[in-house]
Amino acid sequence: MNRRSFIRCVGGAVAWGGGLCGGAGGAMTARAPWRKRGVVLASGEEGLVQNFTSPAEPLDGERWRLWFSVSGKGVPFNIGVAEGVPGKSMERHLAVLSEGEPADAPLAIGNLPQGWRPVQGVHVPLAGGRHRLYFWAHGPKVVRYLAADSDDGRRYRVIDPSRACLYHPADRAVDGATAAEAGLGRRSKQIAARPEGEPPALARQISNDATNVYRLPDGTFELFSVGLVEVGKEHPGYIAHDNCAGWIRVIDRYASADGLDWTERRRIIVPDAQDPPDQQFYYLSVTRTRRGCIGMLGHYRVEAQTMDLEACFSEDGITWRREARGAWLPRGNPGEPDSYMIHAPHCLVEHGGLWHLFYTGGNDAHNHKHSHGPPTRVVMHATCESPWG
Repeated sequence: MNRRSFIRCVGGAVAWGGGLCGGAGGAMTARAPWRKRGVVLASGEEGLVQNFTSPAEPLDGERWRLWFSVSGKGVPFNIGVAEGVPGKSMERHLAVLSEGEPADAPLAIGNLPQGWRPVQGVHVPLAGGRHRLYFWAHGPKVVRYLAADSDDGRRYRVIDPSRACLYHPADRAVDGATAAEAGLGRRSKQIAARPEGEPPALARQISNDATNVYRLPDGTFELFSVGLVEVGKEHPGYIAHDNCAGWIRVIDRYASADGLDWTERRRIIVPDAQDPPDQQFYYLSVTRTRRGCIGMLGHYRVEAQTMDLEACFSEDGITWRREARGAWLPRGNPGEPDSYMIHAPHCLVEHGGLWHLFYTGGNDAHNHKHSHGPPTRVVMHATCESPWG
């Protein structure tokens, strides 16, 4: 399969070049004058910290609530919140997990089966002052995207752990026929290991991970996640040292009336002829503004194993225009904590006369085979007066 054939086969996507502009929005700069303000959350005894896909929420005065995850070798995944003034000491709370009802704690998740661990949390306010928390759950033979609801924003209860929003191809609910229907032919002999009574995954529900969910003004929901396109070793996008060699990551958009059953899926961003052969897209975070949607696109160069934050623009969240096809926020120099990878949060936040970007910085390669010093993750803060040119 050559590159043009690949572009045709992923069909339905639009990857735009040219100027980044919209009818009502005007031009958007590809190099917003971001000012890096340093580390606000460092990794510690609880594990490597990240706010990938997670929101930042302004509180009173200069205080913020930052949602984050912890991970690392020998560290169980978990979701947490940190509250305080960025740049100063922030109080952290990891979620208390339980199989029964959620505990009375600053953050708790109940109705979560034993051994299942949450990561990459997305907090979405609902109508009537209620709250929803989405996250990827990892457990024995389980990698699936779940939703949990809360009345108070502290105690969340998983709606139904056996019926996920999305499934990773390795989840026990995915069988070979479903994987093949989703375009993952190399998994066509996979045998599902579902317990009795658990429904099978559907092909439209299969995703790689890196997921963002948003509630729209009309009360419906949209979700951006990563689809996989299978390629052979002869394809120029096949990079043997990637941890997902033979699959190219692309961006899909889902729509849902209730944020639980995602019936509408379409492919929206794929590599095109203007991209290098090893270009993939690792995530899409979206900020809706009066002038249009600002996208933070995971610009993953697989050969070098680097991750940059690329700016893109859309008027409707479906058709996306890409301008510079490179870093919107520059990575740090070797020795700095964001020298190898930058992962975007849930969205940008306009607050106090500035635009705020809290992001995850990493100093090691995506496949963890190289690093600039001891591998670490941090949450960093950057601001600008406006993302628009």
